[in-house]
Amino acid sequence: MNKIYSFGIGVGSKNSQGEWLEVLFPSPQFKPDPEISGVLRAVLGHETADIELNNGQVIALESALRTSGDTLIADSLRMLSASDQPLVAVLLISDDAPVSVPQAYLKLQLLSHRLVKPHQTNIDGIFATLKNIAWTSAGPIDIAELPGRIVEAKLRGQSLTVNCIDKFPKMVDYVVPSGVRIADASRVRLGAYLGAGTTVMHEGFVNFNAGTEGPNMVEGRISAGVFCAAGSDIGGGASIMGTLSGGGQMVISLGKQCLLGANAGLGIPLGDRCTIEAGLYVTAGSVVTLIDKNNNETQAVKARELAHKNDLLFRRNSVSGRVECLTNKSAVELNDELH
Repeated sequence: MNKIYSFGIGVGSKNSQGEWLEVLFPSPQFKPDPEISGVLRAVLGHETADIELNNGQVIALESALRTSGDTLIADSLRMLSASDQPLVAVLLISDDAPVSVPQAYLKLQLLSHRLVKPHQTNIDGIFATLKNIAWTSAGPIDIAELPGRIVEAKLRGQSLTVNCIDKFPKMVDYVVPSGVRIADASRVRLGAYLGAGTTVMHEGFVNFNAGTEGPNMVEGRISAGVFCAAGSDIGGGASIMGTLSGGGQMVISLGKQCLLGANAGLGIPLGDRCTIEAGLYVTAGSVVTLIDKNNNETQAVKARELAHKNDLLFRRNSVSGRVECLTNKSAVELNDELH
């Protein structure tokens, strides 16, 4: 069987010890057709691996790809081989957790290229796999080597600016999805999935393995593991709790045409056309009083019991202070001019 899960040829950077820091994959492949998979297996082997390519392997791989008719990958390989930066080929036979930096970067770029959605690829243990890196005006630098590089820059009369220290870089330094607006690029991490029509405003944030179906307005925080369906609006300062935060088993998501008001919070998966009023944080353990269509109290439940249900409005009673939930039939509509 020739099928493989994913493949990419990337160019990256290493530290002084020869360890990979990061890798850019211009044209990652997800489940390529069996003929191409057979070519890749013949040249690179039959096991999941990341292989630093030498000149002979580059020539052999490019020739095999052109013979098979895959000029896109072959052209990408030729372009990358013109650089003096190290090249790596990553072959993932199956959807196993990444065990190296190149494998981890390939999976993150599958997400940001919209080839897979959040939770559709295995990234277990990715934090332990990635290195903490100084992302600077001179490119990525190993933390242990940063002090020396700063001194070297000063001695040359240059300035080395450190933009951030993190395991995840900005998405747009690797992938720029079509049809999106991002007001502050530093607030969208590599591994985010942004569907066409998504707008991320200056205070919006999208973590890795999280994102939007599009179109969506994001003025608040989408934490790791959270996916927001089309037409939903995350208001200024609003926050969606990270999936599996605190060791729980609930996968948090936002349905279609939902609204999180300014400074609101969400800790359960919402269905479609739901609203949480401004300033109200609904967690799985929040006690919610249900209100019927006649504005009568019916019962009190934990918010987790309302997970995935549609057409709900969550509000805080300004007199009693209790959290209430009633049927909400008016779905939010996004402003087309903003997307």
